[in-house]
Amino acid sequence: MKFLVLLIGEGELPAWDTLTEEEQAAGLGKFEEFDAACRNRDGVSIVSGEALAPMTSATVVKTRGGKTTLTEGPYAEAVEGLGGFFLIEAPDLDVLTELLTILPAYDMQIVPAVDQV
Repeated sequence: MKFLVLLIGEGELPAWDTLTEEEQAAGLGKFEEFDAACRNRDGVSIVSGEALAPMTSATVVKTRGGKTTLTEGPYAEAVEGLGGFFLIEAPDLDVLTELLTILPAYDMQIVPAVDQV
């Protein structure tokens, strides 16, 4: 089953740009550890994942009355900002949540993908 994991805000962690180079390197090390743990777990693979640019660079697409508009806001309800995502294949939510404890303590949201028939 595939799950979308949204990395939302820093949680209890200080903002990334306030960390020292050593603290940022330690944080990146946690992502490498997470990647290795996923590769070493049967039935788990990271399908995709990216860090995202700040929410202020986002574009909102809306269609009303058949007309599509692109704006720089108002943004969706993600006040803390979406910092990145993973699309992960995992046997179940329990395995995924166990692996996610390896990452820095970000606030996250997990959404299962709809199985294709």
